[in-house]
Amino acid sequence: MVEIRDELGRSFKTLRISLLNTCNLACVYCSCGNEDSKQNHILAKDKSLTATELLALVKQLHERLNLTTVRFTGGEPLLYKNLAELVEGVHDLGINDLKLTTNALLLERLSPLLKAAGLKSINISLDAIDPLIFFQMSRRHDLTRTLKGIDAALQQGIEVKINSVIMKGLNDNQIIPLLNFAFERGLTIRFLEIMSMGHLYENSDEHFFSQEDILQLISKHHTFVPLLRTSSSTANYWQTTDGNRFGIVANESQPFCSDCNRLRLDTFGNIYGCLSSNHPVPIKEVLNPIELEGKIKEALAQKQALKFTGSTLSMLHIGG
Repeated sequence: MVEIRDELGRSFKTLRISLLNTCNLACVYCSCGNEDSKQNHILAKDKSLTATELLALVKQLHERLNLTTVRFTGGEPLLYKNLAELVEGVHDLGINDLKLTTNALLLERLSPLLKAAGLKSINISLDAIDPLIFFQMSRRHDLTRTLKGIDAALQQGIEVKINSVIMKGLNDNQIIPLLNFAFERGLTIRFLEIMSMGHLYENSDEHFFSQEDILQLISKHHTFVPLLRTSSSTANYWQTTDGNRFGIVANESQPFCSDCNRLRLDTFGNIYGCLSSNHPVPIKEVLNPIELEGKIKEALAQKQALKFTGSTLSMLHIGG
């Protein structure tokens, strides 16, 4: 079977599934606030697919694309009641590289089930170590639960990375404390530039903190060297002289669109080829391989050649 590629040679090998558009945090870069979350909760209950329906779509996509990696996102994927069963179902399709992005609030309880289902690694969102700044970023007093979730995943032998979205004037003073937190536990941490999406579309400059800003700050505390970027990686990585690693997802200042291999599937049965597109490609009613191939090509055509251009689509809806 001929692999589906665009004119730049890009294909889809990684699938990111947004399981639901609800979350138990209300982070300032993702959600406008509590009312936004409540409205999305109503939409999710009315229209979202069941685990059986999602698994059927993943199976169809895998049969055509030969996927190598599936990442479960949200919203907050740990709120999805059939998550462990869905992870196991995808694992049974022969896709072994299974990952999760979460705020970890429910991870202390669920990590044993996810490990048993076949989950290999977890990216945990942690934007501050200081409790007050954690609250300012997430609008919740749940730092302790997140830290317990990190420890629980590590105890299960699941690979853990820390994701920290950095916003100038809000949590840029947490970069070094977060770095120290990760290094003390032998974890890789990745700092993310904020993205021009959702309510921040064309409105993110005030809080933008670039890769260069982050590196300059870290260089005052650590000596480090760059590591070779692997193909399709979302992050650039550096290693300190004492052997610790950190990364930066520089979506704005150093985009990685040219070799992006990610396809997104939302909870309503739509696929997206790029976060810059807010035009869903519906596949829920697709009945044959030929029609599905056309839908995949339509999503592939959404990819930007060089740089992410922003979208009114909310991260709460499509995931990171």
